[in-house]
Amino acid sequence: MGKRVKKIGPTRGFGARYGSTVRKRYIDILVKMRKPHPCPQCGFRRVKRQSVGVWRCRKCGFTFAGGAYIPTTKLGIVSRRAAKGGQIEEKT
Repeated sequence: MGKRVKKIGPTRGFGARYGSTVRKRYIDILVKMRKPHPCPQCGFRRVKRQSVGVWRCRKCGFTFAGGAYIPTTKLGIVSRRAAKGGQIEEKT
């Protein structure tokens, strides 16, 4: 008997292992990580991950630290806003 379903995508080598939820999360992370991200210096969408938390623009060569899977994190956005002196929302 042959295979019934052809597995494609980033989790094709996992087969039936690790559970469907873990495989779906893995796919989401890889898709977000591999898509082109804008460079904070030149603005072109040519940023690629070098290693965990290290990102590099392939056009201008700008290297910067960011998140493990995406170049900008929510905490980084909040801290940048606080450093500029913007309004910080308070819960009452």
